[in-house]
Amino acid sequence: MADPYQNNVYHHGGNDPYGTYGEGGGQDGYGYQGESYPQEDDAASDVTEGHDDEDQMYEGEYQGIPHPDEVKAAQRAARAKARQAQSGATELEELAEQYEDIMEDCGHGRFQWTLFIVLGLALMADGVECFVVGFVLPSAEKDMCLSNGEKGMLGLIVFLGMMVGAIIWGGMADKLGRRKCLIWALTINCVFAFLSSFAQGYGFFLFFRLFSGIGIGGSVPIVYSYFSEFLQMDKRGEHLSWLCMFWMMGGIYASFTAWGIIPRYGWGFSMGTEFQFHSWRVFVLVCALPAITSLVGLLFMPESPRFLLENAKHDEAWMILKNVHDTNWRAKGQPEKVFQVTHIKAPKTQEDEFIEIQSATGTAMQRWGVRTLTLCKLVGPVLKTSPTNGTHLRLSTLFMAIIWFTMAFSYYGLGVWFPDMIKYLQQEEYDSKVKVFHRERVEDFRFNFSLENQIHKEGEYINDKFISIEMKSVKFEDSLFEDCYFEDIKSTETIFENCTIRATIFYNTDLYKEKFINCKLENTTFHHNKKGCHLDSEEENDILIYLVSFLGSLSVLPGNIISAMFMEKIGRVKIIGFSMLISAGCTFFLFLSFSEAAIIAWQCLFCGVSVAAWNGIEVITVELYPASKRATAFGVLNGLCKLAAILGSSIFASFVGVTKVVPILLSCTALVCGGLVALKLPDTREKILQ
Repeated sequence: MADPYQNNVYHHGGNDPYGTYGEGGGQDGYGYQGESYPQEDDAASDVTEGHDDEDQMYEGEYQGIPHPDEVKAAQRAARAKARQAQSGATELEELAEQYEDIMEDCGHGRFQWTLFIVLGLALMADGVECFVVGFVLPSAEKDMCLSNGEKGMLGLIVFLGMMVGAIIWGGMADKLGRRKCLIWALTINCVFAFLSSFAQGYGFFLFFRLFSGIGIGGSVPIVYSYFSEFLQMDKRGEHLSWLCMFWMMGGIYASFTAWGIIPRYGWGFSMGTEFQFHSWRVFVLVCALPAITSLVGLLFMPESPRFLLENAKHDEAWMILKNVHDTNWRAKGQPEKVFQVTHIKAPKTQEDEFIEIQSATGTAMQRWGVRTLTLCKLVGPVLKTSPTNGTHLRLSTLFMAIIWFTMAFSYYGLGVWFPDMIKYLQQEEYDSKVKVFHRERVEDFRFNFSLENQIHKEGEYINDKFISIEMKSVKFEDSLFEDCYFEDIKSTETIFENCTIRATIFYNTDLYKEKFINCKLENTTFHHNKKGCHLDSEEENDILIYLVSFLGSLSVLPGNIISAMFMEKIGRVKIIGFSMLISAGCTFFLFLSFSEAAIIAWQCLFCGVSVAAWNGIEVITVELYPASKRATAFGVLNGLCKLAAILGSSIFASFVGVTKVVPILLSCTALVCGGLVALKLPDTREKILQ
């Protein structure tokens, strides 16, 4: 087969195993212009144009402090010397060395900060997704008549979708591109989030939220892989940690918008009795805004040049790197600084063969068939153990799987347990204030006031009228209703048990026959009963729900700042290990919490400490794996994280009101195990991104 690059500037000559970009050679495989490459008159560097060499003085020179450029040059020389000493260095390792040098020359500036915001919004959308269902459930369960089982499934379906999405999109991002897959993932999330806000039935709502979760599930593995490939080594840990702040902002955004929108019932509209659009549905729509904004921003962002080089797309990679370089140095007031890369070495990969096959295939149908089959072969191993194929990665991958699972199991489990435990304490206090009425006889009386938190035993109600009232947590036991009239009644947790009801009329009420347990209904009629379910009152949305989530998200800020500042100084391994062990200590002290305030305080402390571990986990996951497997490995581990979230939230929720010993011991044990395992991980601070 003829060389497909024979008409381009790529050369595969002699025994050179690389594809070389640009004309001319270079020393040690690096494409930087030296003295042998004369510069044009308008391409002078900042050292020669507009400056006098004798007048220019580095301010730290008097103190004997080396110039940053000298430090970088020394680091490059050391890496080049180490590479020469390693005769067995692979072509991918040499590409990693060269790419690191290029990113150092590009610097860190406007381009990275713009990408930081765009990708941060995608991460923010992931954080919002984790809170949406929890905030809308109190309203949605009434609006769609949800049972306890259906509520539980709705809470878990989002994590199930995110688990599937993380695995699928992570693998596809390594084969099809980070930017392209992230755009598709966010598009799917936005479309199905929009459809879910209009879904009237439980089945459709569940289905749409599942696919919304599948879409947003790809954001975390792709965002971190994507952003890391635009960062130089000494900036990577810090700025990946700053990126994690957007997840916290997602929780704050969801809490504020939920508090501002959901209790405003007048913001909805209805079309008859079949279509209801209440305020909680408006909240679902608003929650899609971060994903939509990120999606628009991604349209103006380039693909990862590292991914392009791994897939032999040298021209595109060179142009993107030049644009990054020029954007940063123009913003720093040095537009005269020239991008000096003349060629980039990159090995020939499977993608080259893929392109050759497509080019040599005749008809459009044949090209489509070859493209589909080839992509299946490339993406197929995603669901297998492809990230662990390298022997040196298998042990680290096992350790990372344990750390991801134990951390997620405790974090998401306690994330459900904290608010559920607060609700349980509130319910206990509410039940302690119940009013009990024994053998009361009420005759010819009109009830025009609401009944709440009451138990009526062995009462007699003769010729009474209950009109336009609300009944909340009311129970009638062994009572008699005779010649009574109920009209326009709204009820919550109201039942009639072992009652006798004679010659009574129920008109326009939601007191269905199912609410009459073991009752005798004699000559009793139900007229124009309310169909479906309804929102009872604004009290269904307690402000404490939003406050707890807001405080939990806000408490992440100090831990995030500290971990970002010390990620490079202390190291990822120590931050993960010590943060998990301290978090375990925080959970142990939950034995001493007997009030709502104490639980909220420990929740804030736990979230503030655990975020440092999350930052370290995400940074080291990016750094452990080579570019060809980075997003795949991240996706598999993040999928395992969501599985742990499903198990943790289910197990912990089942013990609310039963005992708090089991959840506390489970979370404490998991965090200690994960923290100890984390201390066995390799330190990746000084590791070039492979």
